[in-house]
Amino acid sequence: MSVEPNQEMVSHVLFGLDPLWVSTILFIVTYIVIVTERINRAIVAGLGASLMITVGVLNQEQALAGVDFNTLGLLTGMMVLVAITRRCGVFQFVAIWAAKKVEARPWGILLMLSVVTAVFSAILDNVTTVLLIAPITLLITEELEVSPYPYLFAEIFASNIGGAATLIGDPPNIMIGSAVGLTFNDFLANLAPIVPPILLVTMTVIYFIWGRHLTATDEARARILQFRERDAITDPRLMKQSLSVLALVVIGFIFAHPLHLEPATIAMFGAGMLLFLTNLGRDAEEQTEDVQHSFGEVEWVTIFFFVGLFIVVAGIEHAGLLEILANKVISVTEGDMTVTALLILWVSAVASAIVDNIPFVATMIPLIESMAPTFGGSENLEPLWWSLALGACLGGNGSLVGASANLIVAGFAERAGHRIKFLQFMLLAFPLMLLSIVIATVYVYLRYL
Repeated sequence: MSVEPNQEMVSHVLFGLDPLWVSTILFIVTYIVIVTERINRAIVAGLGASLMITVGVLNQEQALAGVDFNTLGLLTGMMVLVAITRRCGVFQFVAIWAAKKVEARPWGILLMLSVVTAVFSAILDNVTTVLLIAPITLLITEELEVSPYPYLFAEIFASNIGGAATLIGDPPNIMIGSAVGLTFNDFLANLAPIVPPILLVTMTVIYFIWGRHLTATDEARARILQFRERDAITDPRLMKQSLSVLALVVIGFIFAHPLHLEPATIAMFGAGMLLFLTNLGRDAEEQTEDVQHSFGEVEWVTIFFFVGLFIVVAGIEHAGLLEILANKVISVTEGDMTVTALLILWVSAVASAIVDNIPFVATMIPLIESMAPTFGGSENLEPLWWSLALGACLGGNGSLVGASANLIVAGFAERAGHRIKFLQFMLLAFPLMLLSIVIATVYVYLRYL
């Protein structure tokens, strides 16, 4: 099948230039500048999106149609929910409780904090989770008088592995689920089963590298055991309200399909409900201050990065580049589902280690969608979606720039005087990431292919 650039749009591109070439050059330049991290990625994506419209590759209606507002709504709603919930101290409570449960043994703490990180990453999202867990980890390791590096390394891996388990766990999953219509339960049934084995293997490797050598003095352990987890709870009323609303939101995700509700609607409703409950009985001025504070905690840089990225990808999709690339992939794999799925899994993993997995997945979604005719319809593409999700989420562990969660942990470490070096991290992280992809390959092949 040959692909022609969208003829309707050719005349609109400045100076009559080919929209295929113009959009491709804009996309590549945008991507390169994002990867170099010289300029904030939200600025780069915004400029790239604006240029796609300004030069005539897209008109404004097409650009807005390319923005996935379900993804944006889900992210924003969950960010507001977590911003309010974190004030009560429940996450610190869990981390201190976990450390005391293993009697403050260094390896036990590493293991427990990693498991807590993986579970929270699946229920909330991995970016939010590391924002909560990394500062507590640095506090605990300081009291234990041990290097925080093994702990932070393990938590980066746990956050991306745990985030792969659910629709809301990792931004790539949110994007795939929203674009394709896959539900919370679909992700839970298809991806959650492989997460515990991958986490177990990863923790086993980390044990042999660091865990068996971790030691702490009795005095240092005693300091940890003196922590009172109950003191972490600063607002019991807010804790009850927050956990009740979060539970309702998760239940909403589970029953979203029969209720005919999108995940963004459920997340935004939960955010609105929690804002309502926490502001009951306050005067107008206090309410305004609280709402401003809650919305101020939303990562607007990430939200606007997504907006720009969606428009940039819509530009190359409208111009026909993604369809041409899809045809190339199909010609290489000769339309074989097994080869295509495993190729997507491995390419996604390696690419996500080199660049942030969010822009990579934004590009891959329409690319895979355009393969539907070859495989007999979009309903037959599910193995490709699970391959993309696993590859992107797990591949994010391959380097410090592979996922947003990694960069957040590195930022906390640097501010605390424990800089995580890019090459040092990658030399160990990349092979360990490939091991997780080998396990994922076996799983995808046996279950779907």
